Amino acid sequence: MRKLIYMLLFVCISIAVNGQQAKYVFYFIGDGMGVNQVNGTEMYNAEVQGGKIGIEPLTFAQFPVVSLATTFSATNSVTDSSAGGTALATGQKTYNGAIGVGRDKSPIESIAEKAKKAGKKVGVTTSVSVDHATPAAFYAHQPDRNMYYEIAMDLPKADFDFYAGGGFLKPEKKDAPNIYSAFEEAGYTIARGYADYKVKSEKAEKMILIQEEGADPSSLPYAIDRKEGDLTLAQITESAIDFLTKGKNKGFFLMVEGGKIDWACHSNDAATVFHEVKDMDDAVRVAYDFYKKHPKETLIVITADHETGGIVLGTGKYALNLKALQYQKHSVDGLSKEISAFRKQKDNKVTWEEMKEFLGEQMGFWKELPISWKQERELRDEFEESFVKNKVKYAESMYSKAEPLAACAKEIIDEIAMVGWTSGGHSAGYVPVFAIGAGSQLFGEKIDNIEIPQRIAKAAGY
Repeated sequence: MRKLIYMLLFVCISIAVNGQQAKYVFYFIGDGMGVNQVNGTEMYNAEVQGGKIGIEPLTFAQFPVVSLATTFSATNSVTDSSAGGTALATGQKTYNGAIGVGRDKSPIESIAEKAKKAGKKVGVTTSVSVDHATPAAFYAHQPDRNMYYEIAMDLPKADFDFYAGGGFLKPEKKDAPNIYSAFEEAGYTIARGYADYKVKSEKAEKMILIQEEGADPSSLPYAIDRKEGDLTLAQITESAIDFLTKGKNKGFFLMVEGGKIDWACHSNDAATVFHEVKDMDDAVRVAYDFYKKHPKETLIVITADHETGGIVLGTGKYALNLKALQYQKHSVDGLSKEISAFRKQKDNKVTWEEMKEFLGEQMGFWKELPISWKQERELRDEFEESFVKNKVKYAESMYSKAEPLAACAKEIIDEIAMVGWTSGGHSAGYVPVFAIGAGSQLFGEKIDNIEIPQRIAKAAGY
């Protein structure tokens, strides 16, 4: 009895000193989102919305605690998403390519698994596929990030309450059960789309929310390409909160990944990057609205697994022209599809004047945006090669395969905006850390990525 009293006294003193424990934890990860991706989005918003030089702040960038984190993996100065995701999920470094395992390939417990053991409800969500590297690191334990089927089959083993994303990349394997059958046998209700979630959520005990039948399972559409009815990251976040707080409410842990920031950075597509960062901020705003109702019990942490592309804001002229990017109507992938459709519509018999009109509508060239003779020459050369000579050599990045004219148009509008890139891969640059709420004071200094889940666990008492 005396021992119990001492333990309770210790807990009370600890809470008094460190503040109330976080009952509700939001962990946002902007894949590929370095410091300049955030700053660039705020400067773009200022130029477009307010017509001013400066910033129009994102919600999460106004949080009271701000710091930086390093991201190297156990084996590489520049991490990949699987090692970076595993570090953010488990608090341990590992080799590039690992999912929830250490350098010896043995499983490492994730913070999400710790939260589940502590009696919390747990959600793992993303704007890409549910079996992609970052979300997978929170529930799966596999030696290779490309083992998509095996990663998906780890999902019911983790027994989390809510999963969401674009879909799954490899639902079947020869002489093995279909992953959806395994999910249903484990008690998961599968909702396809936001409307379907609303219909099924009340009776469901565990939920997997993915896109509607026929949609690309690899990801949600880019925000810049979004059409009415498309599932959004904000809707996923709203659904997760709704599901994780129903019934007996013991608190929750929710990871939300803005996964396509990274994809757009791999494509060096500045307009699409800024739209994706803003899109994740819309999801953060949903969490922030929840925080305002439970400020003493809620912790929100935002960070990234690494920086992608080495984005440069300013290319030597001591100026930026980010407002030019507002005339880009599609991602480079979306523009590529539009060009392919235009090619098919015209049976590949497209004149340069017709293409100029098309690019004027899609990118603002010659209409809202004057372009130089050199820039027009580059576009004309690509047009001649792919439309006149029919030599179509697609421009490829890690997650994109685009019409050469689309890639050229994207490069030119980035040039007009005075945005540069150092690579199509990851970099070792610092990533930002933002926090608000219960335990947020733990994040107010420069740290390494493995310290982030360790400090979340401390704040939440896992």
